[in-house]
This record gives sequence, C-alpha cells and structure tokens, in this order.
Amino acid sequence: MIPTKRVDHIGIAVKDLATVIEFYEKVIGIKCTSIEEVPDQKVKVAFLPCGDSEIELLESTDPEGPVAKFIEKNGEGVQHIAFRVEDLPGKLAELEAAGVRLIDKKPRRGAGGADIAFLHPKGTHGVLLELCQRDSE
Repeated sequence: MIPTKRVDHIGIAVKDLATVIEFYEKVIGIKCTSIEEVPDQKVKVAFLPCGDSEIELLESTDPEGPVAKFIEKNGEGVQHIAFRVEDLPGKLAELEAAGVRLIDKKPRRGAGGADIAFLHPKGTHGVLLELCQRDSE
C-alpha cells in the first residue's frame, strides 16, 4: 500500500487553454494563478487552485505529444489524477517490486516544480495515475 497525503491535482487535457481558463474563471469561479510550459512533456500548463488541490489544465504544444494523442483518442477531459506522496523514489521501488506497471521508474521534474512519476493505466484499471512530491516536503 502506498499511503498518499491527498489528491494533489486533477489533470485535464484541453485543446485551447485560454478558452478553458475563461470558462473555469467565469462559470466555476476558480482563478488561474500561473501558466508554464514543460518542454519535455510537450505541454503548456495552467494551475487553478481549488481547496487543498488544484485543477491542472494541459494544452499540447506538439501534435505528437502525449496530451495531443490523448485528445485525439478520447477528446478533451480528465487525463490523469495526481496523488501527493512522500519519498517518491522509495514508493516507485515498492510499486515496481510489487509488480505494478510503471511508466516512470524514477522521478522526473514536472510542472510547478514537483517531482513526478506516472503509473501505467494498464496496471491501474484504466486510469493514468501520477505520484508527485513537492520540494517543500
């Protein structure tokens, strides 16, 4: 069992970041606090804090990127759920030893300065799960 601290964020794949930010701000009342580009993941990311978690809007910067492929296959929508953990490298080693299929066997730097790693949806009942550890922990 991998104890999680909380849901860190929900990643939503979108075609047009500006349009979706406007919707969340005007209709839902959640304000965008920052936007950044993550070149190695081929995305532009907008952060919208909501309580103890965030909504993370993901717009592909490359038609061959993972978010673009997700949208092509599934349309816009929830792309992943991220759980905050402590000792991310240790958790990944435990999961691998338990036979859980991993996309990332070691952490990489993600948006917002977090160390992240993804678990493969084929090993998580169809949901792309992200584990993340923030610098402040």
